Amino acid sequence: MGRGHILGYDMNEKNCQISFYDETKNEPGTLETASDNYQIPLVIGYFQDRWIYGEEAKRLATVSSGYTASDLFEKAIRREKEQIGEKAYDAVWLLAKFVELTLEQFDTIDFIAFTTPATDIDMSKMLKGIGQHMGIPKSNIAVQDYKESFCQYMLFQPKELWQYESALFFCDDQRIKAYMLRKLDTDAGGLKNSFVTVDEVANAHMKELEALYPIISEEKAKDADAAFQSMIENVFEKKVISSVYLTGEGFENNWYPGSLKVLCNGRRRAFIGNNLYSKGACYTAMKKSRGNAEGPVYLDESKLMERICLRMRVGGREGWYPIVPWGERWYESDGQWEVLLEDTSDIEILVESLIGEEMQSETVSLEGMPLRKDYSLRIRIEAMFLDEATCKLTFKDAGFGEFFPATDFRAEKTIHLGGIHGQFNTMS
Repeated sequence: MGRGHILGYDMNEKNCQISFYDETKNEPGTLETASDNYQIPLVIGYFQDRWIYGEEAKRLATVSSGYTASDLFEKAIRREKEQIGEKAYDAVWLLAKFVELTLEQFDTIDFIAFTTPATDIDMSKMLKGIGQHMGIPKSNIAVQDYKESFCQYMLFQPKELWQYESALFFCDDQRIKAYMLRKLDTDAGGLKNSFVTVDEVANAHMKELEALYPIISEEKAKDADAAFQSMIENVFEKKVISSVYLTGEGFENNWYPGSLKVLCNGRRRAFIGNNLYSKGACYTAMKKSRGNAEGPVYLDESKLMERICLRMRVGGREGWYPIVPWGERWYESDGQWEVLLEDTSDIEILVESLIGEEMQSETVSLEGMPLRKDYSLRIRIEAMFLDEATCKLTFKDAGFGEFFPATDFRAEKTIHLGGIHGQFNTMS
C-alpha cells in the first residue's frame, strides 16, 4: 500500500487532523497545514462557485465575503440545517463535504479510522456513512473515541513506555483532564489475550488557565502551575508511571515549569504534542487493514465482555473460534461467514465471559438440512445484534455452486449476553 492509503482522522468541535501511514518509515506521519501545525479549522465556505475549507474558509468569514459555516461537528450531531446562500444544507452533508475536501490529495483510501472525543451508535453511523459516501467500504471504516486512540498509540510504542501505567493530560483554555492507561485482570483463566483500558482519573476546571489566553500573566501562570502540580501529585500517588503525555492547545505556552519537573521525576519520560489522537487512529487503521489481532485487547464500558465461538477446524486445527470477539462494540459486531460442514447434525456454540469462569453452551439443530456428502454442505452464518445484550444467529443453506442449489433451510438461535452495563467496573 502506498503513502497515505491508510488514514487516521481526528475530528472535534473546533478542528480536524489527518495522520497517514508512511510506508517509508513504517509508521504514521501527520499532514501539516503549516510548519509544526497539524490542525485544520473545521470551517467550510462557498465562494465564487467553489467550496473551500479550513484556514481559507476562516479568512473568508473575517472579510464577510461569500458564505461560511462553522460549528459543523456539533450541528451534524444535532442533525441541524445550515443556510449557505439561498440554500439550506443538512449539517451532516456539509460535514461530509468538509471531510471530502480535506482528503482530496489522497487518490485512494484503503482504510480510515475516525476518532472523536466520545462515540456512540449515532456517531458511528454518521461517520461510517460519511466514509461510505466517499466510496470507502463500510468494513474499511473504524470509529473510536480519544481514550481508545491514546491506547492504540501507546501499544505501538516501545513496551517500556507502557510497562506499568501511562498517563495522558489534556489541557485547553479552561480545563485539565487526566487519563491513565492500565492493564486489566480478568476472572477468566487460561486466556491468551491480555486486556488494557484507559480511565479518566481527574478533571479540573481551572480559572487560572483562562487568564493565560491570549496574554500570559506571570502571576496567574504561577498559580496555574501550582494547581497543576498538585493535580499531578494526586494522580500519581502510589502509582508506578512509565511515561507521561501532554496534549491540547493549553500546553502550547510554557506556563508549567514546576509541574514539568514533577512529571519527569524518577527519570520518567514525558512527551508533548498535538497529533497523538490522529496517530492512534492511524495505528488502528493499520492494524485492522492487516487483519492483525495480536497484542492487548482494549476494553471500556462500551465494549463486549463476552465472545461467541463456534467449534470449527481452521487450517487443520480444531478448536473454538470466535465469530463475535470480545473488545468490540455490540453495534459494530454484526457479521456474515460461510463454512463447510462435515457429517454433523448440529452446530455447537460457546459463549465465554471475561467476568467469572462460567461458560454458556448452546446447540443449533440442523434437522431438515438436505443430505449431502462431506464438504459439499455449505452454511451461511449471520450474526445480528438486536441490542447490547441480544445477538441473533441465523444459519442458512448456501448451496454448493451449480452442483447443489441452495434450499430454503433456515435455523435461528438467540444468544442472551450479560450486557455491558455494570460489568466493566467489576474488572480491576
